[in-house]
Amino acid sequence: MKTDNNNTKQYFDSLYRDSDDPWKIRGRWYERRKRALTLASLPHERYARAFEPGCGNGELTALLAARCEELIATDISEDAVALTRRRVAEFPHVKAEPMLVPDVWPAGKFDLVVVSEIGYYLDEPQLWHIVEHIRRTLSTDGAVVACHWRRPIEGWSQAGDEVHAKLRGRMSLPLLCHYWDDDLVLDVWATDPRSVYLRETPA
Repeated sequence: MKTDNNNTKQYFDSLYRDSDDPWKIRGRWYERRKRALTLASLPHERYARAFEPGCGNGELTALLAARCEELIATDISEDAVALTRRRVAEFPHVKAEPMLVPDVWPAGKFDLVVVSEIGYYLDEPQLWHIVEHIRRTLSTDGAVVACHWRRPIEGWSQAGDEVHAKLRGRMSLPLLCHYWDDDLVLDVWATDPRSVYLRETPA
């Protein structure tokens, strides 16, 4: 089934109209743990340029900012973007903009692309379009991290397992890390297949 972008935007606009934290991601241990797992899974300590589509209210964005020289964060909801801008106001190297991904994608190369909690809201062609963008813009030493909720989401047909199965089938990059538990699934792909330890070990 094709996703209607207007309906998706209305859905998120409604969520952020009612709350500046609709999923309670600031305080819930589940959400804080998920962010910690996402950050711990990244193969490099720092990144020159990163992209985070679907930034929400900017809680993960603020943590990524400390690991990046430049970070572009986008969301379909202008209210979410405004919240992210306030959250990362202390980081001049972070740019938060409204953007309809995958119809629009930032120019240039990225060392890191973070696909977190957006896959459920995309139909299959849109998901493939994101993979194509990643292939085109990922740097020669880049990484992609995807993290999604595994349980059903009311009103949306896919859960995290389906999203990640599709991504693993199309990413065409070495899978560096795979983690799952009852709640979430996390995958990291990298152009360099070596482990973090081997990257730091002289040949």
